[in-house]
Amino acid sequence: MTPASSPRIVSLLPSATEILAALGLMPWVVGRSHECDYPSEIGDRPICTAARLNAGKPSAQIDQDVQTLLKSALSIYDIQIDTLKHLQPTHIVTQDQCDVCAVNFAEVERAVAMLAEPRPQVISLQPNTLAEVWADIERVAAQLDVDAKPVLDELQQRVAVCRQRVQSVDEAAPPTVRPTVAAIEWIEPLMGSGNWIPELIELAGGQSVLGAAAQHSPYLSWESLLAADPAVIVVMPCGFDLARTRQEMQQAIATQPQWQQLRAVQGDRLYLTDGNAYFNRPGPRLVDSLEILAELLHPDLFEPTHQGIAWEQMDAVSQLRN
Repeated sequence: MTPASSPRIVSLLPSATEILAALGLMPWVVGRSHECDYPSEIGDRPICTAARLNAGKPSAQIDQDVQTLLKSALSIYDIQIDTLKHLQPTHIVTQDQCDVCAVNFAEVERAVAMLAEPRPQVISLQPNTLAEVWADIERVAAQLDVDAKPVLDELQQRVAVCRQRVQSVDEAAPPTVRPTVAAIEWIEPLMGSGNWIPELIELAGGQSVLGAAAQHSPYLSWESLLAADPAVIVVMPCGFDLARTRQEMQQAIATQPQWQQLRAVQGDRLYLTDGNAYFNRPGPRLVDSLEILAELLHPDLFEPTHQGIAWEQMDAVSQLRN
């Protein structure tokens, strides 16, 4: 797809970059955030943001640093104004959904006010559900004068295939026998997954617990997780790849005895994922995330095409014995 004009687009959000790529707009993307890493061709575009915290710290320390910045009314990210001035974008795609996930909208507005006329058009994404992700893809396409229908048709067809296979399980048994699933978005302190994740779990044939659809991700107490005692736990820390998730969970299992009390851990239904690439990005790869969940919950119905790349099973019981 080719836009009618020749835009100069800056993406300040990884999921926005993936939306732009799906719409065929990568040739017109001239700048990116420091976290934009997919597709790989985005890597040669100038970086327009920087983080104010050290993401290499343990989970608990990262959370403390985030809370300190937010309480001080400071953005977790900086915008490189000089880079934006040099790039002279016609469009900036950003978000107004989560101040922890990317540059907050107020920072973007301040940056745009410092640019010369004509100032770029700001496209701000605010998805909390799968339908709102589809709407964002349509809106980006409309603003940049390309057709979203082929992209949305393909994504929604994949969702339909998944739903149809899961329905065969529901027809054989009541939906109440679906496995209960807790999605963990942060390890220390514990957080559940909200927004689109409960919806994806339901579409994949599970019952979501400890997170509400279309609501922000909640902090969890150990008491609430132990009381729910889900059949399946899927760990998807925001910003962590599979290797980092494994590292953090190995430490958590070794130091927090509550983990071994959980049914999912005892029954080898504890799964680690690349939350950074999939579940935490409200863009086209949420459909991959749905397919990952379907593989975990119904291995008899779905081939494990993402195993080892996007997810792995954690044998926590053996780790505890060792």
